[in-house]
Amino acid sequence: MLHPSYSDLMKVVNSDVEQGETPVVNSRYSIVLATAKRARQIIDRQAKGDSSVMNIKKPLSKAVQELNEGKIKVLPETEENTEEA
Repeated sequence: MLHPSYSDLMKVVNSDVEQGETPVVNSRYSIVLATAKRARQIIDRQAKGDSSVMNIKKPLSKAVQELNEGKIKVLPETEENTEEA
């Protein structure tokens, strides 16, 4: 079992969403994508020699921890964001 669970991570990520608004993350798939993206960012920073992330041995675990602690925010995908890609 994963700790924290998918549902716990979804609650944390969606904690700033007001009642009646569309949640930022509404599926396990979205949580997995967001976590994987953050882990890739950590790996890229390690490859560039960023000393603040050099001691992280498990980037995915660190990404999950950061999401769970609310240190990073998942932004909803908008039409503007998808057109830039």
